[in-house]
Amino acid sequence: MPNRTITRRTAEPAWVRRLLIALAFLHVGLLVALPFASVVCQAFGEGLDAFRRLLASPDTSSAIWLTVSLALVAVPLNALFGLALAWGLTHLRLPGRRLIETLLDLPFSISPVVAGLLFILLFGVNGYLGPFLRAHHLRVIFAYPGLLLATLFVTMPFVARELLPLLEASALSGEEEAARLLGAGWWRIFWRITFPEIRWGLLYGTILCGARAMGEFGAVAVVSGCIRGRTNTLPLHIEALFQDGDLHAASAAASLLAIIGLVSLVCRLASARLHALAAAQRPPTT
Repeated sequence: MPNRTITRRTAEPAWVRRLLIALAFLHVGLLVALPFASVVCQAFGEGLDAFRRLLASPDTSSAIWLTVSLALVAVPLNALFGLALAWGLTHLRLPGRRLIETLLDLPFSISPVVAGLLFILLFGVNGYLGPFLRAHHLRVIFAYPGLLLATLFVTMPFVARELLPLLEASALSGEEEAARLLGAGWWRIFWRITFPEIRWGLLYGTILCGARAMGEFGAVAVVSGCIRGRTNTLPLHIEALFQDGDLHAASAAASLLAIIGLVSLVCRLASARLHALAAAQRPPTT
């Protein structure tokens, strides 16, 4: 019999579908497109002068470098942590697994400002570890280590949450158990069987982790002290420019941060497209 394509029609009237689509576009336009366009227009209100003044400022250079350096350290660490945690939760019989998964979502459920305050209560001058740090001449709050800890905290769940369902599916497929029965070591099993199944999820989580690391404001603002030229990241620098009344420079800096977010989004979409192409070319398993 010839193959027939079955088209499923929804029961909703055409006007309902059009209304829902129009509401979706209106929602995205009001909350995303319009604010982004207003920031770009404000940034170019003086032509390129705002960008020249912004990039010539030592405070801006310091903020950009600090933001990038935090992301370069926090993202690989959380990628390794997320991979190890997700693999352990799916391949080992760990006690309290549900509790660990619940704690993993803690950065999503509490305010970043509260997270920053927790670090101050722990590592601050009058915190629980304050006397120990002071005795050993170590400084965490209002310094790079505090910013890194805050960034690590808020970006912790992204990679692990992307990998957990993939590793659960890989563990249930039976291929790892078959390889183990044939005498393959854990590293060979991971590299040859597990990693090809999770590499795209690892990439997705890493991209999201990097975007959040460079755009975090609340937790970093609390532990940094907002010291210009020293502990101000790019989001904090934008807020400082806005408070100074330099709207054009603040909008120019915000547009730079928005471009970073758009590049991250494009990278994620491109990786998803590559994943789909690779899955389509994979021979079917029997």
